[in-house]
Amino acid sequence: MGLDLSGNAPHRRLQESVAADMLRVDGLIRERMASEHAPRIPEVTAHLVDAGGKRLRPMLTLAAARLCGYEGEHHIRLAATVEFIHTATLLHDDVVDESERRRGRPTANLLWDNKSSVLVGDYLFSRSFQLMVETGSLHVLDILANAAATIAEGEVLQLTAARNLATDEDVYLRVIRGKTAALFAAATEVGGVIAGARQGVVRGLRHYGDALGISFQIVDDLLDYGGVSQTIGKNVGDDFRERKLTLPVIKAVHRADKKERAFWERVIERGEQHDGDLEEALEILNRHGTLEETRTEALNWADRARAALGDVPAHALRDILADIADYVVARVN
Repeated sequence: MGLDLSGNAPHRRLQESVAADMLRVDGLIRERMASEHAPRIPEVTAHLVDAGGKRLRPMLTLAAARLCGYEGEHHIRLAATVEFIHTATLLHDDVVDESERRRGRPTANLLWDNKSSVLVGDYLFSRSFQLMVETGSLHVLDILANAAATIAEGEVLQLTAARNLATDEDVYLRVIRGKTAALFAAATEVGGVIAGARQGVVRGLRHYGDALGISFQIVDDLLDYGGVSQTIGKNVGDDFRERKLTLPVIKAVHRADKKERAFWERVIERGEQHDGDLEEALEILNRHGTLEETRTEALNWADRARAALGDVPAHALRDILADIADYVVARVN
């Protein structure tokens, strides 16, 4: 299921802890996504921004800066930068994947067109670079520019690997480390850098974000074979229909007998899918125990995220970040 925002959930506690800063981030996002000459830009951007995403990445930036004792203003710009980069990648992803739903709503490319989604995504990338430059930190610029390049590289790698049954777990890890974990790692790292934290703390925050992002993506891939559409913001089975080789399927392909191999070749490599194929895929995954194994790997990465916070100063926000690592995986309990 999706991240529960009720009660004393870690995500809710994180929201409450950075609420004042997030109001300023939201204001800056709305200010910078405006366009005097191209009204479609704020229309498309608002459709996605207003859809109620978790805003986890910008909150991680704010939390990292605050727990390192930062009292300046630049963490607001960096949080907005991170959200702009994330939103731009979502717009582009939905075009590449030919997706029809995002965060429980029709995608921008469905409501407008692919050209609008791609160009508005480009605009948001440009805005993100304007924001990061305003901090005056070359170190911050280096981190976020590298993250943007790594995200694009991960997406291109996924294009070549997604429908190739020869794709193994090492390639899968490189893909998700690029397309998802890179921004998580940058989000937490720049919070420490802008606060002037010592090198060991910054390194711990970067490793935390990397491990958290990997765990987050593994769980998302797992939810595609067992989530609920309303809570995961997309249709269950979308990855299967889009012929993506995610971790549960990679594990099952590796263990497939001749009949199962022929099934995966038909539905993934050739894209010949029929009614009942998703159910058959689930049966194969359960037969080989790959869903449970995938969940175990997500748990292991969550443990790594918690361990990475060992060098980070004691702080209530550090405790919340540690709990977030567990909570991300709890979505598949």
